[in-house]
Amino acid sequence: MRSAPRQEGPHKDRNDFANLGKLSPYVWRYGRRVSVALCCLLLAKLATVCIPLMLKGIIDSLDTQTDGLLSSNDQLVVVVPMALLLSYGALRLASGLFGELRDILFSRVRYSAMHQMAVDVLQHLHKLSLRFHLERNTGGISRDLERGTRSLASVLNLLVFSILPTIAEFLLVGGILLFNYDWALMAAILLTVAFYVVLTLSMSKWRMNFRHEMNKYDSAANGRAIDSLLNYETVKYFNNEKVETENYNEQLGFWGAAGQKTQISLSALNFGQGAIVTIGVTTIMMLAAKDVASGEITIGDLVLINALMLQLFIPLSILGSVYRSLQYSLADMDLVIKLLEQVPEIQDVENAKPLLVKHGKLEFENVSFHYDESRPILRNINFTIEPGQKVAVVGPSGSGKSTLVRLIFRFYDVSDGLIKIDGQSIADCTQESLRRVIGIVPQDTVLFNDTIRYNIAYAKLDATDEAVLNAAEKADLGRLLSRLPDGMETVVGERGLKLSGGEKQRLAISRVILKSPEIILFDEATSSLDSRSEQAILGALQKVSSQATTLVIAHRLSTIIDADKIVVMEDGVVVETGDHETLLRSDGLYRRLWDLQRSEQPS
Repeated sequence: MRSAPRQEGPHKDRNDFANLGKLSPYVWRYGRRVSVALCCLLLAKLATVCIPLMLKGIIDSLDTQTDGLLSSNDQLVVVVPMALLLSYGALRLASGLFGELRDILFSRVRYSAMHQMAVDVLQHLHKLSLRFHLERNTGGISRDLERGTRSLASVLNLLVFSILPTIAEFLLVGGILLFNYDWALMAAILLTVAFYVVLTLSMSKWRMNFRHEMNKYDSAANGRAIDSLLNYETVKYFNNEKVETENYNEQLGFWGAAGQKTQISLSALNFGQGAIVTIGVTTIMMLAAKDVASGEITIGDLVLINALMLQLFIPLSILGSVYRSLQYSLADMDLVIKLLEQVPEIQDVENAKPLLVKHGKLEFENVSFHYDESRPILRNINFTIEPGQKVAVVGPSGSGKSTLVRLIFRFYDVSDGLIKIDGQSIADCTQESLRRVIGIVPQDTVLFNDTIRYNIAYAKLDATDEAVLNAAEKADLGRLLSRLPDGMETVVGERGLKLSGGEKQRLAISRVILKSPEIILFDEATSSLDSRSEQAILGALQKVSSQATTLVIAHRLSTIIDADKIVVMEDGVVVETGDHETLLRSDGLYRRLWDLQRSEQPS
């Protein structure tokens, strides 16, 4: 059974205030709109709190008429309640209007913030080093990103539509009660709110552990599922569908158990909150009823206090779930904040200049490299590829050949030494300008789930259809295109699954032909081709490489016998250098590899 993907632990070291500070630039880009929305919020809450005051006035006015509506003051009885009733209706209308205006104004802020954060995260992921992407689990990242970007919208919604309105309402209600009624009434309200807040905060922090568990196992399950689908063919090769399902099922089982604990603790918290609110409101209404009986306050005051309690405790009861949701959203958002704080391992130096290529001379000067200091990969590599030359690097598996390609592209920086192009250290040039002048045919070609045309044109997005088709023909893709009903518009499937290994490699070659770079790297470029296909495109490769400086990482020695120079590597060290004939005569490692490959060929 495979080990579980490494997941982020509980967010014990997160700083919510700092994270909210990092969130603020996404919001305050629309500062004027946010300010107007907040004004609408305050006006809506002011209108809402004034509604019970109008209701008190109506009841007290009607209560003065103990002899019925008809009296000597008929005109006064009719006019006063009618004015209050109209004010009551106007306030309810204003509350709804300003609330909707707040929602409309803030909707653009919310969606724009989500949009910008998602773009920033993707852009940052592309900046991070190859090492980061090799160590992370794709499924886990995708789920973390989904939760993180959605949590941004959740935080904004909770702050603007729940927390701030509730605080504003509480202050307004508290002010009315404090300045108009007995201190005992206010004390009862404050005690009720205090007990409620303490219970909510303490139990919510305890419940967060279960939420962290749910997130961890959710990411683990999603990572396993995506990993197994990405490796669909491997799963089939070894008949391990049941194993992958069991792995997925195991993580979902842990996730479900954590979810049950979350629900049990939620029910306990809800009951505790409900009990505190019920006891508090009952006590407050008993105090108010006693004051009515003693004549200290009117029936209208009793109705006002009851209405204010409803206005206060209904959003306060929601505030418990709002606090939990805010904690969950902040925890999810912390994943993305930490991701954005990851510093790219490979960065342009200060004042890096564009790489200027006139000839295409490529030099390795005492280049050493290690992923880990205890395991050196390359040691003191020295060789030069003159402009227009074709130099091949060969050697047994694990000798460090493909690492050279990654260093040229600056997926990693050298541990020691220099790599130069036309005398310029690539470490001193911008990565964008470096990669613009280099083309590559990789050993493992991964394609976008799009058309053949799109995948070829990806090398030069402004290329004409004629140029794309010409590149495909030169890479010997003509026969494939003629067999496909949709031709160049054929969708290749995820990672190019609908194409054979050889077809994918020919497509990669057509990309390089279209890009027409000054320096070309072939990393085992014909390793997935049969002998017939290999011979068919070697001529095209020769035409392309004849116009550029070419480095060929080769396994099949038969494909590089025409190289101007062959560099033989073993255990990260250059052991031989020369052309094909010279190396055969030297009777060294190259000769042994040549004899071995010839003996393996069918007679």
